[in-house]
This record gives sequence, C-alpha cells and structure tokens, in this order.
Amino acid sequence: MPSDATNSELPVPPTDRPADEPKPKKKRRWRRRLLIAAAVVVVGTLGLWVAVHKIPWLGPWLADALRAVIGKDAVARLEELVYGVEDKWNQAWKGGDAPKPYWDVPTDVEPPKPIEEAGCTVPAFRPDDVGPVLTSWSAPGDGVWVAIQAQHAGDTPRMYKTLLHPDPKRSWAAVTVVAVDLRQVELHMVLGTQEPASRTPEGEKIERTGLVPESDTAELLAAFNGGFKTEHGQFGVGVGDVVVVPARKVSCLVAFVPGPAGQAELHIGDWEGLGGLEQKALWWRQTPACIAEDGKENPLLVTSEKNTAWGATLDGQTVIRRSAIGVSADHRVLYSGIGDHVTARALAAAMLHAGAVDSAQLDVNWSYPKFVVYAPRASGKNDLVATKLCDGFEFSEDEYLRQKSPRDFFYLTRKKPEATAALVCGPGAGSTQGGAPTPAPAEPGAPAPEGPRGARLEPSRDTEGG
Repeated sequence: MPSDATNSELPVPPTDRPADEPKPKKKRRWRRRLLIAAAVVVVGTLGLWVAVHKIPWLGPWLADALRAVIGKDAVARLEELVYGVEDKWNQAWKGGDAPKPYWDVPTDVEPPKPIEEAGCTVPAFRPDDVGPVLTSWSAPGDGVWVAIQAQHAGDTPRMYKTLLHPDPKRSWAAVTVVAVDLRQVELHMVLGTQEPASRTPEGEKIERTGLVPESDTAELLAAFNGGFKTEHGQFGVGVGDVVVVPARKVSCLVAFVPGPAGQAELHIGDWEGLGGLEQKALWWRQTPACIAEDGKENPLLVTSEKNTAWGATLDGQTVIRRSAIGVSADHRVLYSGIGDHVTARALAAAMLHAGAVDSAQLDVNWSYPKFVVYAPRASGKNDLVATKLCDGFEFSEDEYLRQKSPRDFFYLTRKKPEATAALVCGPGAGSTQGGAPTPAPAEPGAPAPEGPRGARLEPSRDTEGG
C-alpha cells in the first residue's frame, strides 16, 4: 500500500485559472453588489426627483445645501443637466402627443353684467378670447378666458384664466395666464422673511412678515410668487423710500406708481428706459431683462448664443417652469403667467398673445412659481385657505396667510368701491354736471395714446407721475 508521502508526490491536474484570480463565487458576489448599488442609485434618484416635485420645501432646501458645498455655478450646471435629461425624456415619450387642456371650458356662459360702484357704472370685465397661439397645435379651450371665483361668492368676476401652448416642438409646454382687472383690484408686494436679502443698512431695518397683512384678508383674492433671490443677479428692490437692494442697470423694472384719480398704476419696462420711475413708486422690483416691451419680444430671446439673462446662471433656452408678470397698454389689466416646460421665448410668446404688451420674467424652477386663489374653508370656519388655480402646483392651504414666505410675493385685493368709481368715471363719479351724465368709461385693455416711454396717456383724464 502506498505511503502518504508517495500520495503527496502525485502530479496535480493542470488548471487554466491563474493562482491569484478570484474564485467564481466571489466574483459573482461582487457583481451582485454592484447591481444592487446601481439599482439603489437609480431608485433613489427617481425617488428624490418625485419628492422634489411633491414636497414644496425640499427642492429649495436641496439646492441651497448643494450651493453651500459645491458652489452656485456647479449647481447651475447640474440643474441644466437634469432639466436637459428631463426634456429629452419627454420628447422621447410624449413627442407624438397632442396638447392637453388643464381644465374644462364651460360653454354658453352668460356675459357678466356692469356693476354699480359708488354711483358709477363700471363696465363688466371679461377679456376678449385670444384663441390658440398656434391654430394647428392647441388643446380644446386654448385662448378662451374662464372666470375665477375667489372668496366673495356671487361677486362679478375680476379675474380670468386661460391656457396656451406656445411651443410647436413640445405639446406638454403650457402657459397658464391670469388676467386681472386693475380698475377693481389692487396689487401689493410683500418682502419675504429672507429674500430678497438686504444690501443696504436701511433695508436691514425694514420689517419682514412674509405674510399678507391681516387687515387685507377680508378683501383678499389671490397671490403669486415674486422674483429671484438677491444672489441670483443682484436685482434691485425698493419699498417706499427704502432701497432694500440697490438697482442695477441691465434689468427690467416692475413698479407701482401713483397714477390717475389717486390710484396707482403698474409699469413694466427696461430700467434705463423708465428712468427715475422708481423714485415715485410705492414699491418697485427689478427682474432679468424684459421678455417683451411695447408689444414685441426681446430680440435677445432669439439669439443662438448661450444666454443666461433669464435664469441667473441657467440658459434662457433651458426648458423649465417659469413665471412672468405683464400689463396691458392702458395699465388697466395685469397678466400673471406660469409656464411648465417652457423656454423664456415661449413664455414671452404666450404673454404677448394673451394681451400683455410689457412683460418681465419672475422666479423660475419647479418649487417657486405659483398662483393661489383664496376661498373660505370648506368646513365652514371663518377663515380663508389657498386653493389651486389648476393641477400641478404644490402649496400649503396656509400659503402667504399663516405660513410665512421666505421669498417675496405679490397679492391681490378688491379695491374700495369709491376708488374704482373715481378711476373709471373720474372725480365726482355718479354726479351730473349741467344735466349731462358722466361719460361712458373706456373698456379695460383698450389701446391708449402713447406718451413718453413709461407714461402712456389716457385721453379722458390727467396722468400723474410715470
């Protein structure tokens, strides 16, 4: 019988695997780990993307946290990359889809009737339907104005909304535009608790509530977002005599200035073109370059070069959610627009089509643009809650009311009847002189004779300021 020594000397069968190569079982184990890690990254990224679109505070918090770690420019490049991927995904999956409506458009609606305000007959407000931006590329009801009912049940409508699809390459690119009768509605601006961040000693001292004043809630109609953070462009802001952020030259000015019959007027235009108007304003706010002026889009919107004028560091051609504020030629109609998946040029096209001759872009990105309408709480409690203008916006029912806003915003209230009467019918509204009735007022939105830039003159009354 062979000994153990003899057995140990038997030849070992040859193998093709090198001595240092991992065993197949260990290799398979690492492959599984890598696949699991990749799946976790994909699922986590998708989950984060959904959460950012569902939790209002998450997107801003995440962006600010990343800016603190990797810097503003790096975050901007990351945002451009993400939005670019989203746009390509939409083009691949929605490229053949037709534009879709956001709401049902009622038919056979009875026209609103004129109202009596302090002895003055005020013509009913309803903008003329504008129809689709692109006749062959639209959803049912595009360009048809639908009345918005706020907290005052049975009130004659002061606000209307419509939907427009301005991008022939993207059926999912849609702009919701709200038209507001400034004869009967007052526009206000509120500083956020944090933004725009003050850049002056007097600005540091100004009170910041981030809320609609309680004294205005009884007449409150709606609210919508303001402009960029101070660090994103250093655009100027002022309230009364207080300059919160000094003005910069290259910008668009949104200003609320004293006008006819002691009422304030909304003016929007190039900063240098409106020269000095901010010194008379009740409040003023700068934005990136105007997207439209005097009924024409800004020529820079069509440049082929990379243009960051309408996104601080984001390209103006980046497809994102954007918001805008506009005004009619006679300063009597305010337009508030929010566009989903739009470029700056598409947003400008929609605002012009709706009727705004001058427009400025406000804030951008998913979380910031919003328009809320206030209505009584369904439970019957004697308080208001924010309600949606349409699907797709994430907000709290306490938005701007009980939940302080870190960013600036605008809100709308009903004007006092005597203020509307004085603006529409002039001083002494409701009275007669020599047996002659007060002249019939012009319809809101009607063209007005042109004066110097920023001071369109009304033929029937004197103009103060502007």
